[in-house]
Amino acid sequence: MRTDTTQFWMMAALGAVLTAIGLAAAHYMELHGHVVTGMNNQIVWGLPHVFAIFMVVAASGVLNVASIGSVFGQGVYKPRAPLSGLLSIALLAGGLMVLMLDLGRPDRIIVAATHYNFKSVFAWNVILYSGMTGIIAVYLWTMFERKLNPYSKAAGLAALVWRFVLTTGTGSIFAFLTARQAYGSALLAPLFIVLSFGWGLAVFLIVQATMYKWTGLTLDDAIQRRMARLLGVFIAASLYLVAVYHLTNLYFARQGAFEAFILRDGGIYPQLFWLGYVLLGALLPLALLFHPKSTGARWTFAASVLVVLGAFAWLYVFIIGGQAFPLEIFPGSVVSSSFGDGAVAAYSPSLPELLLGIGGLGAAYLITVVGIRALDFMPQDDFALGAKH
Repeated sequence: MRTDTTQFWMMAALGAVLTAIGLAAAHYMELHGHVVTGMNNQIVWGLPHVFAIFMVVAASGVLNVASIGSVFGQGVYKPRAPLSGLLSIALLAGGLMVLMLDLGRPDRIIVAATHYNFKSVFAWNVILYSGMTGIIAVYLWTMFERKLNPYSKAAGLAALVWRFVLTTGTGSIFAFLTARQAYGSALLAPLFIVLSFGWGLAVFLIVQATMYKWTGLTLDDAIQRRMARLLGVFIAASLYLVAVYHLTNLYFARQGAFEAFILRDGGIYPQLFWLGYVLLGALLPLALLFHPKSTGARWTFAASVLVVLGAFAWLYVFIIGGQAFPLEIFPGSVVSSSFGDGAVAAYSPSLPELLLGIGGLGAAYLITVVGIRALDFMPQDDFALGAKH
């Protein structure tokens, strides 16, 4: 496997610079307060949360590649398990970095880590996130240490169960949030699990293609086609469950106004939903993955990039659009006051918010690059005969 030292330091420097920019943006927001962001009393989770939730959910989904190989015995995926585990830890670390720095008082993480309110989903997630990292570390250990290889399947099964619980917890943050009319649905937990499959695999395929090019390896066409078809299945399942979620909301009269806002009348939100998620993030990738004339690594890479962009569009609509819509406290009545009750909240993300989110991606990227350089995380296929040495 070829890795150019100069190229490695350039890639590592890029990740370090992006991470530093994110840290500087967080410091700027902490120094000046949330007045320098687009957030307000109604929209308290802004663009950084879109980045953070994407990385946390994708961290769970990317581990699906390892589970298919170790737990379900699919030989094609077994060589990809180490890279899958590394990406899961990297994405989780990047997402949690953004979450902690977006709280306004990141120093109070000590309180969250030492005082638990077990009636709070956020308290559950402190345990779930740290437990996930520990289990993946043990899982990777069983893969790299030959004496522990017999325990790899058991560790993989533990990671599979834990990541399902973790993604359920992430979806439950919204499902149990009754103070926002957009949420409060039991469908959100399974929806986030299904979404994680597609988002995680898309991230894996992007990183795999990039790192193969960096290390001079060649991915076999049969493996590429197989993973592309699997991504297509995940995209279709996600699109179906998103449709079920909205159709369920439409069934209830009290949710009609919210659905009209998100799907038709909400300005930027229906545009991002229909054009960003449905068209560019789902239908176009499906066409690229299953059309007989668009086979090949570049089309799979393009479809994966579109899936990631569609994920950001969907999360922006779900997280920010869900907060922007006013809570209907008195159905059938018009409520207004000097505090803006009954009015749709305005939100425009600021540059520091964007830079903080990019900083989280930079941290995940840096961990991945250093991990691949330091340890043998890249897949070693027996038929990767086109590799350059």
